Amino acid sequence: MNEKIIQIAQRIKALRDISNISMESMAAHLGMTLEDYQAIESGKTDISVALLIKISQKLGVEFGALLTGENPRLHQYCIVRKGHGAQVERMKQYKYESLAYNFIHKKAEPFLVIAEPYADDRKLSYNAHPGQEFNYILEGSLMVYFEDHAIELHEGDSIYFDSSHKHAMKAINGKPVKFLAMIM
Repeated sequence: MNEKIIQIAQRIKALRDISNISMESMAAHLGMTLEDYQAIESGKTDISVALLIKISQKLGVEFGALLTGENPRLHQYCIVRKGHGAQVERMKQYKYESLAYNFIHKKAEPFLVIAEPYADDRKLSYNAHPGQEFNYILEGSLMVYFEDHAIELHEGDSIYFDSSHKHAMKAINGKPVKFLAMIM
């Protein structure tokens, strides 16, 4: 597994231990089985951004602290230069770059996301997380799936939705898509 995922998993375990939160309690909070949660802490499984946000909230730490191992310190403004955001390694087809990882007490988590296209026969990975989400397409085309419908978005299009509903995304037209995602 990716070294960055292993480091994040180790931080989660250490912070959970320090906070005196049992693995069972954390698994229940995340709505998953104990075995699935143990796979997260062992670094053997991918951790979605939404799940990382939920874990950071339960642990009472900033999202950026899980990513980088350092507590965010900036409170007036935070500049992230092109290509220098905290990288969030996820599934092969998604690359996330946190654009405010060093700002403390954020009300939203902004990301630059690049989604690579994949074969049409591949099963979609649906996700749901508390809050709301805003996506603005910078380059390419993206299909956003909800339980009962799909919406095609192109460069300059945006979507704002209740992210507690199951949703999935897929780059379309055989090309990568780059978009700004705000999770609130």
